[in-house]
Amino acid sequence: MKKCVCLVGKPNVGKSSLFNLLIKEKKAIIMDTPGITRDRIYGNVSYNDKNFILIDTGGITSGSDTFNDDIKMQAELAITESDIILFMVSGREELTSDDTIVRDMLLKSNKEVIVVVNKLDNEKYADNIYNYYELGFEKVIGISAAHKKNIKELLELITQDMNVNTKEEDEHLKFSVIGRPNVGKSSLINAILNEERVIVSDVSGTTRDAIDTVFTYDHQEYILVDTAGMRKKGRVYESVERYSLIRSLKAIEDSDVCLLVIDATTGIIEHDKHIASYAIEAGKALVLVVNKWDGVAHSDTDMKKFLEKIKYEFQFMPYVKTVFLSAKYKKRINLLMPEVLKAYQNATNKVDAGKLYDCIITANTIHAAPSYKGQRLSINDVAQTGIKPPKFTFYVNDKKLVHFSYYRYLENQIRENFDLEGTPIILQFKNKNEK
Repeated sequence: MKKCVCLVGKPNVGKSSLFNLLIKEKKAIIMDTPGITRDRIYGNVSYNDKNFILIDTGGITSGSDTFNDDIKMQAELAITESDIILFMVSGREELTSDDTIVRDMLLKSNKEVIVVVNKLDNEKYADNIYNYYELGFEKVIGISAAHKKNIKELLELITQDMNVNTKEEDEHLKFSVIGRPNVGKSSLINAILNEERVIVSDVSGTTRDAIDTVFTYDHQEYILVDTAGMRKKGRVYESVERYSLIRSLKAIEDSDVCLLVIDATTGIIEHDKHIASYAIEAGKALVLVVNKWDGVAHSDTDMKKFLEKIKYEFQFMPYVKTVFLSAKYKKRINLLMPEVLKAYQNATNKVDAGKLYDCIITANTIHAAPSYKGQRLSINDVAQTGIKPPKFTFYVNDKKLVHFSYYRYLENQIRENFDLEGTPIILQFKNKNEK
């Protein structure tokens, strides 16, 4: 699994700026107002074929109000779940009591810490870096996120002990059970394993809360990635739904198919959609599981109403199949594995090249792309260039002419002509002579 790295520090030291720079997109909000980043924000970073998850946290201060307590708790969880901590400070300021609070938190964590002294873009502040060795951490590096100074050196330091990302094909299909707390993930895992009665072995995973269980279904071995276990004593972090995201991210990255579990008795909430979006962004096949179906009226009419609600709330993934079941009573469990296998098969599906070309050329003829400043998108060729998820590359006259609405139109045409239920797909556009 990918390693986890988190950014911590007091407000306004440039954590969000560095976060955006490393993930190469403007995902975090950047403002000069301290405390603007309240919730953890996640992104993926790749450097020299080494990948890691990066977490941005809110600014930690000495305040004792509810706002600050919430930020501290989130930062503590991020620290607990991370492998490396980037302790960010401002090279234009003296050490403050807020820096000391963060230092004390990190010393207790016994994690690898890199002190990142930001805002050293001016020679005037260059010597200030030495002030931060008194924090007591061995690794200290000066950077300027705004001017991209020493970013390569920082990435070298972060990834020096990480393994190169190798995409070796495992003969086993791996799927994970993800979702917010208390939706019945553990019960579902037990139901899946008990249903088949054949557990080959328990193999300890590479993260603190993950267990990879090999089991047999229909004479074939599969790996179930279990991240439902919560081993936090003293604090019930997962009483707040968003705290489960780190485990979900790690499980998602290690899976071929994700089972997103939602609770039929409480309905769909925003956090369910957040977790689904992470699976889709990671390019994973997905099956939606409505658990605790025994706890609500479950006539055909009720199921249709719930499906309509799913269709409305999960508009961004209309291709995902839904399974209604009760893990507790093992009702309708038999419907689950066929959908997992179908989603995986479609994620690895290679469509016929000739039929794909005919599909797109016909779609483009029937509904041409809208013109923009007197120019119109022209599709010269199309080919499938990847799987897991299926990737389709379009060779066009000018990729800048691709409008989002036309992207969706082409995606819908592909889905209508080929069975890609359960998997996201990627459409890539390249100019005719582009490599």
